[in-house]
Amino acid sequence: MPYVNVRITRDGVTAAQKAQIVAEITDTLVRVLGKKPDHTHVVIDEVDLDNWGFGGELTSELRRQR
Repeated sequence: MPYVNVRITRDGVTAAQKAQIVAEITDTLVRVLGKKPDHTHVVIDEVDLDNWGFGGELTSELRRQR
């Protein structure tokens, strides 16, 4: 039973985009590893920009600077 956890920032991702992510990750596991789609779990966690950082700064601040 494959379990895939995808973490993205919460900034306007649509339900349709999430559905596409789930479908394409599932398809990849079926194609590459021969996994059954009905046994494949994909979880998308959306993280607030203030709760994600890299390069020593919060993503919210980095985006404000751009």
